[in-house]
Amino acid sequence: MLDYRFDRACRTPYSEAYVIYDDQNEAIGRVDLHFTHTVVHGTLCLNEELSTETLHDMIELIDDELVISSDALRTDFIISVFQGHNVGIFSDEDVEEWAEEESKGNGHKAEGKE
Repeated sequence: MLDYRFDRACRTPYSEAYVIYDDQNEAIGRVDLHFTHTVVHGTLCLNEELSTETLHDMIELIDDELVISSDALRTDFIISVFQGHNVGIFSDEDVEEWAEEESKGNGHKAEGKE
């Protein structure tokens, strides 16, 4: 069995997000779950590529520990998987800082601006 743990990052009445940590306490990804009346939709974002077998085990672990253990009645669990590298976490403050830097003419562009 995989040695991963899930720490809840946020929760709403119909969704939850978890940071995934490995046995070295390193964050390796994030999973977002969205609960409808009968289907649970998930998005799994991993910082690195996993083997097909490990990926299937990870999805099964998410289903067993997070989806089935919730109070939601589910007839299906649909999950989208993305594997790559973590660019960062950004907030409104970051966009404001980029806009300020752009106005100073240092070449940085605010997100969404040409």
